[in-house]
Amino acid sequence: MGGKMKLYGFNNITKSLSFNIYDVCYAKTQKEQKDYIDYIDEQYNSERLTNIMFKLTDIIGANVLNVSKQDYDPQGASVTFLISENSMRLAGTGETVVAHLDKSHITVHTYPEYHPDNFIATFRVDIDVETCGEITPLNTLDFLIGSFDSDIITMDYRVRGFTRDLEGKKLFSDHDITSIQDYIDSEVLEKYDAVDINMYQANIYHTKMMIKEIDLQNYLFKTDVYEIPPKTRLNISNNLRREMIEIFSGMNVY
Repeated sequence: MGGKMKLYGFNNITKSLSFNIYDVCYAKTQKEQKDYIDYIDEQYNSERLTNIMFKLTDIIGANVLNVSKQDYDPQGASVTFLISENSMRLAGTGETVVAHLDKSHITVHTYPEYHPDNFIATFRVDIDVETCGEITPLNTLDFLIGSFDSDIITMDYRVRGFTRDLEGKKLFSDHDITSIQDYIDSEVLEKYDAVDINMYQANIYHTKMMIKEIDLQNYLFKTDVYEIPPKTRLNISNNLRREMIEIFSGMNVY
């Protein structure tokens, strides 16, 4: 982001970031799968998600106006923040103040689930950040990736609407961008295979990422890797990679 633009009126350009992560795990029995879902529900309950979202709003410099959160039965959680770029001020007695509020919001939802046949459990988190004005949600990407165990990540970013400069010329974006990857730390990118699909004329950007290396121990729930025969380890690793490839590809490959 460059310096603040001089505009005619206010900046009503809307920026929307959709950030989705998938964490994949191997649980060898149905009981372990259920235990994994319970573990994920506890680790990423609405309270922890709320704390993550408070840190996110600090990063983008927004003000929290309202928080709504819910833990669901049997699984999953949701949190919604209503935010603004500018602080709200109440009018004094006998006075009326009318001001434009840069309305924005953040939502997060979790979706734990598991494969019925190959004992692969998947935890998905969907985060949507919509801002209006000078705030950009792209600066939160390193924080979001680090806040979750991210095996596959898909990100969509879109800039909508327009504002005007002092001469009345329409401005359809207030910052330069060629790829979402430009906003992700290079050390983080090195850990992933990444693909872009961008529509520059429409201000639409898409990036998807898949972890390169699999350390099997990190994907076993309540099991030590050395308790598993080598051939079984290979089968588990293959099943994990296949699940990741299909999620990354967005289609049933195998």
